[in-house]
Amino acid sequence: MDWQDRGFILSAARFGESDAILDILTHSHGRHLGLMKGGLARTRRADIQTGNLVSVEWRARLPDQLGNYTLEIVRPYAALALDSQAALAGLSSAAAVATASLPEREAHPNVFDATEVLIEALIGSDIAFGAAVYVKWELGLIQDLGFGLDLGSCAVTGVLDDLTHVSPRTGRAVSREAAKPYGERLLRLPPFLLGSQAGEPDPQSVADGLRLTGHFLSQSVLAPHRRELPHARGVFVDLVARQRAG
Repeated sequence: MDWQDRGFILSAARFGESDAILDILTHSHGRHLGLMKGGLARTRRADIQTGNLVSVEWRARLPDQLGNYTLEIVRPYAALALDSQAALAGLSSAAAVATASLPEREAHPNVFDATEVLIEALIGSDIAFGAAVYVKWELGLIQDLGFGLDLGSCAVTGVLDDLTHVSPRTGRAVSREAAKPYGERLLRLPPFLLGSQAGEPDPQSVADGLRLTGHFLSQSVLAPHRRELPHARGVFVDLVARQRAG
């Protein structure tokens, strides 16, 4: 039993002296674990850092076994992010959220493709833009897992424009006028998530977006499995908040 694929390293856990159990988000085989012999050897350690894009081969005698990985580096994203605290924090957060949210061995090619877009944005852009792409990545992840938000029209009036809030219970958009009676009970909807109504991401709208996706990740994706939002995500959110305050 074997396959070949491309994947992003989510984590590497020590196994024995120099071997590592890798958790890899692959394009066609989903989030998949495997044992890499010598993965923590000095000559290979840099290859298995979180965020790296690799070409990977998995082999096992039976399909339900842990199996063994061999891999080659395709793009060393972890090293490319070293000069940016925000990029490193975003990488760590995305990896932790993917690990907590995605079932093992269930293909999510859309999430894989979006992850490549996200990492490139985190490395190549300022923190506001990179964080906005991160919000869209989490929104796409929620959608791919079957808990998509309905942001196309107002849940109360049916209007298509001036959508400013989201119901924390239903995930449906609410217009500015319809939102007035509910005050702070609704989540704010950042304009950059609204397609043709999109605006330039600013620190406040990014913070609103992170609160929005964090709520639905917690409520719809993680809580049913008695999981919480990963600590790494909180670190990234705090970093974005500090940039906003600054």
